[in-house]
Amino acid sequence: MKLYSTNNHDLKIDFQTAVFNSMPQDKGLYMPVEIPVLDQDFIQHLDQYTLPEIAYKVASALLQDDIPAADLKAIIDDAINFEAPLHQLNEKTYVLELFHGPSLAFKDFGARFMSRIMAYFLKDNEQLLDVLVATSGDTGGAVALGFLGVPNTRVTILYPKGKVSEIQELQLCSNGHNIRAIEIDGTFDDCQHLVKQAFADEELNSKMRLTSANSINIARLIPQTFYYFNAIAQLFRAGKREVVFSVPSGNFGNIGAGLLAYRMGLPVKQFIAATNANDTVPRFLETGVYQTRPSVQTYANAMDVGAPSNWVRIMALFNDQREQVKELVKSYRYTDKQTVQAIADIFQKFNYVACPHTAIAWLAVQEYQQQHFSAEDTFVFLSTAHPCKFPDIFDAELAAQIRIPEQVNELKKKEKTATAMQADFAAFKTFLLTSN
Repeated sequence: MKLYSTNNHDLKIDFQTAVFNSMPQDKGLYMPVEIPVLDQDFIQHLDQYTLPEIAYKVASALLQDDIPAADLKAIIDDAINFEAPLHQLNEKTYVLELFHGPSLAFKDFGARFMSRIMAYFLKDNEQLLDVLVATSGDTGGAVALGFLGVPNTRVTILYPKGKVSEIQELQLCSNGHNIRAIEIDGTFDDCQHLVKQAFADEELNSKMRLTSANSINIARLIPQTFYYFNAIAQLFRAGKREVVFSVPSGNFGNIGAGLLAYRMGLPVKQFIAATNANDTVPRFLETGVYQTRPSVQTYANAMDVGAPSNWVRIMALFNDQREQVKELVKSYRYTDKQTVQAIADIFQKFNYVACPHTAIAWLAVQEYQQQHFSAEDTFVFLSTAHPCKFPDIFDAELAAQIRIPEQVNELKKKEKTATAMQADFAAFKTFLLTSN
């Protein structure tokens, strides 16, 4: 697999280099030089394959000969050892539940795959690999559990003070060992900016071996394609063919993976990018002007991103042709008030408890149906996190309906350990250079 930088198409590197370097020095993002199209026989018979079998087929097509077949199968079987089931709400609408992994969020797919890919490529006695990650909620917990105990790695997680839920914070700050957390007095965008500055800093890169676990890392994007193909496989078994995916979108890695899958042959009619008040992408698709803004805090905190990094990848998939993207991707935004009402509506109509991110994706389905009704369409909205991670969002009646997983009960017994820091790169750099 060869990759180029979105800021320099002449730059060509291999997969292993992209995994460890994470982001090019020109501050672009790595993308595949060639996107393979899966054979039609496989696509038409997706319903005959399990999730691990689908994951292997997709990953091997992308990676080509970078990892021997037996090793790649072992990595996938170890990393993707949980389900991503469709839950049917009515004849036309399904929830794709992506929270059945250890951190109860969809990011387990990317974090577990990436950590095992890095462990596979790491050689004995190599320089310590320092993994930097900024999180607005769920990424940090998935990365922490994905890398916990992986030899010769150290993970530093930056998160915005007061802007993640209690359970999310404990997932970041209670691991110890090779995982450490920094509580930044600022926003997610501040955290992400600090990480990007670190990757561009010559002194840090000369003294440390830095890589990222954010969705800027190509090894995070690849495994997120797996559950789109697996969702289609489940729909094929139910006799459904015309599919619309609604994706709660913050840093746009999740829907970016879906669009990569589309380029590989995923049979899908339409994507919907559902956002909260952080609406950079909806505004761009409406006006043609891409203008980032400081992120604002919402109930759907994992989507609180004002400058979505992965949008450049989506544009690269379509040769920067906004009209092509606009045709395939519809985008809507929603307020906290609408989100809370949607949570109540989903429970009332379907006896189903949805997290705020999931509720926003459902709202987008309702709006799309009003504007583009077709009796043939089947709608799948992605549920990206377990509702138990957002206890302050639900009223008493709804909260009583949430089954609390055992790992959350155990998590609540642990203590938080984090380093408090201002959104100041000099302080962050000093921390990285001097802490053990």
